[in-house]
Amino acid sequence: MRSDEFYMHRALDQAREGLAIGEVPVGAVVVDAFGEVVGAGYNAPISGHDPSAHAEIRALRDAAARLGNYRLDGCSLYVTLEPCLMCTGAIIHARIARLVYGAAEPRTGMVESKANLFAQPWYNHRVTVEGGVLAVRAAKLLKAFFEARRGSGEAPSGFFDGD
Repeated sequence: MRSDEFYMHRALDQAREGLAIGEVPVGAVVVDAFGEVVGAGYNAPISGHDPSAHAEIRALRDAAARLGNYRLDGCSLYVTLEPCLMCTGAIIHARIARLVYGAAEPRTGMVESKANLFAQPWYNHRVTVEGGVLAVRAAKLLKAFFEARRGSGEAPSGFFDGD
């Protein structure tokens, strides 16, 4: 199995794909128990005219279709931003074993920032969580996107440079 950083870089690649089509740069990948990426997605609610087209949802759908099962037992989900209410619910229902995320989302994050939905006693499934993996890179990507959007509308040069 490769490192969390390796898979988070794959999620950042997905975020950049979304950015290329004008979406908020959030990306996600699903990794099976053997370390293979079995699902990938980036934010696409604008281009897809779909409020549920968050990176996590799209990656879960991709993995479920590839594996032929909506239950993704033993899989890990890597996402560049702390999941929202909708996505945490989908993670639980998909039976994801482990969530790894990058940047915290202080306004709507439902893993630790606003609430911890995974800790609620009424769920019959537990998700192991690791936050903060490549958080600076994920946050920089989002910050640059929103700064560019408020400014010229173009991404600044060096936009994809690392830390």
